[in-house]
Amino acid sequence: MDEFRITDDMIRPLLDTRFVKVFDIQYEEGKHYYDATRHEKEDLTCLKNGEEVRRMTADAVSCFVITISSDGEAKMLFNYEYRYPCGQYLLSVPAGLRDREDGEGEKGLLLAAAREIREETGVEIGPEDSLTLVNPAVFSTPGMTDESNALVCAVVHMDGTGRLSQKGAEGSERFDGFFLADLETARRLLFTGRDENGMFYSTYTWMALCWFVSGLWKDCPGSAGGSAPV
Repeated sequence: MDEFRITDDMIRPLLDTRFVKVFDIQYEEGKHYYDATRHEKEDLTCLKNGEEVRRMTADAVSCFVITISSDGEAKMLFNYEYRYPCGQYLLSVPAGLRDREDGEGEKGLLLAAAREIREETGVEIGPEDSLTLVNPAVFSTPGMTDESNALVCAVVHMDGTGRLSQKGAEGSERFDGFFLADLETARRLLFTGRDENGMFYSTYTWMALCWFVSGLWKDCPGSAGGSAPV
């Protein structure tokens, strides 16, 4: 394998704000690559060696929330969240950054997931529900950012939409309701690549639909009445 490594002297800061930073990675003389990130320079993923990357905890969580009604019907829960770069409300999964207080490793990711689900849907993970780590870290768009997301599956037992609320929105978050997709609807959304309004959706929504349609979620403890591990 190529032993090419990025070193500290190759990196120059271009933008430093509270919520995002941009670094110029000059990987060769006169050649530049740009990284939009939330990390400080010393914590950039590109400066870590392979083992350090394998041990790191993802920056954020994206949650695949599956509801199971008392009659056993399963549906995938989405929200419509305003995405500023797109200027549209997009069919989305509950997601957000991992806070420092959540801690590291799997436990920290599950705590972050439970908080984001509560804030964006109003649903508290109960003793009959479950949270399962599906993937510890996927890189969102590694040609543009080093941000990583853990994928977490929540299996929640609930009837109807009475527990759902978007009053926990914080900061720039804007929501416009929920969407529950049964298996047939999820398959249609996958094949069309558009939501019920004809709008495109994010990669994480596509991942959630695939997870639901594949039936892999049935291996999560809560699908058979397991318990939440947090």
